[in-house]
Amino acid sequence: MRLADFDTLTFDCYGTLIDWETGLAAAIGPWLERRGLKKTHDEVLETFAVCQSAQEDETPAMIYSEVVAHTLRRMAAAWGVAATDAEAEAFGASVGDWPAFPDSPDALRYLKRHYRLAVLSNVDRVSFAGSNRKLGVAFDAVFTAEDIGSYKPDLRNFDYMLARLAEMGIARDRILHTAQSRYHDHAPAQKIGLKSAWIDRRHGKKGAGATVPTTLERAPDFYFTGMAEMAAAHRKEVAG
Repeated sequence: MRLADFDTLTFDCYGTLIDWETGLAAAIGPWLERRGLKKTHDEVLETFAVCQSAQEDETPAMIYSEVVAHTLRRMAAAWGVAATDAEAEAFGASVGDWPAFPDSPDALRYLKRHYRLAVLSNVDRVSFAGSNRKLGVAFDAVFTAEDIGSYKPDLRNFDYMLARLAEMGIARDRILHTAQSRYHDHAPAQKIGLKSAWIDRRHGKKGAGATVPTTLERAPDFYFTGMAEMAAAHRKEVAG
């Protein structure tokens, strides 16, 4: 199997193109200091993963900025403290400010010359607009949880994306889903027979970070440690 076997790349955004672990840790840092909480980076990420997943399961129609706001409230409760409405809302509003991984913009600009690019993200439209400005590329399609009314790993999100892409004349076997999260992306992609490329942003690190730990039935079809590595692999294929 080669990257050139596909003509459409569908992307998860947060964790794959946008460095959400750095972004959310920076956003929550001042709140932790005000509450006098001494939490390691891994503790913050792991608690966020559990609390966010629970919130998304309970309120699948809630837009993502509000999910993140409620996630802070859940994290606070888990740690025996409180978060004010203003603090929760500020945390939720931070999503569009989370930084892009340094290699994302250049890699996307290169891949745009060879593929149609689409996004399937657990986000709302307003937050994604802020992130998209950091990525600097015009996607051919953007599918958000706000559009669909549910959150990955719900298969509804993938079914929605595939149906909309089919309307654009894009066949399933020409799509390569590209993502970091095993939980949100690779496990459901495997369930529906969609090929995937793992962008392992956490290579060399322990744990699953801000995502729920997940064991896959098989390895993803491609493996890269970053977007620059994926772009370089495509260049190598093209060069023959």
